[in-house]
Amino acid sequence: MKIIPRKEISSVVKSIRSKGKKVVFTNGCFDIIHAGHIKLLEECSKLGCVIVGINSDSSIKRIKGDKRPINKLKDRIKVLSAIEYVDYIVVFNEDTPYKLIKSIKPDYLVKGGDYRIEDVVGREFAKKTVIIKLLNGRSTTNIIKRIENALNK
Repeated sequence: MKIIPRKEISSVVKSIRSKGKKVVFTNGCFDIIHAGHIKLLEECSKLGCVIVGINSDSSIKRIKGDKRPINKLKDRIKVLSAIEYVDYIVVFNEDTPYKLIKSIKPDYLVKGGDYRIEDVVGREFAKKTVIIKLLNGRSTTNIIKRIENALNK
């Protein structure tokens, strides 16, 4: 299973590095997985071993509102686990993955193009912060809006 308990993250990172691989970290809600997510994860995998931090349900509710998440954590993990570009998944309950990034100290911290490097949480703990260009119109929020619009017609 790709999911790792938070308390084991240090030993996983140590194991990755002992094999001479780079540690790549990205994070998100991954509520409704779309082509933009796949592109991001594919680009991450080109850099090294990919650890995905995924927000807990309560974390998403706090940052996105009471109507989210659409898919519960167990289902989001199941979908992420099936993606070949994902090596490990770790859940975080905080609003940001700051503490997780601090403990991982990734070689690459990767975010989507809706972020500016100076706004990426935890970038001071990464050797390099990378922004991946977004696919136009691909976001969970946009997908939800399109569904709502289709239902209201």
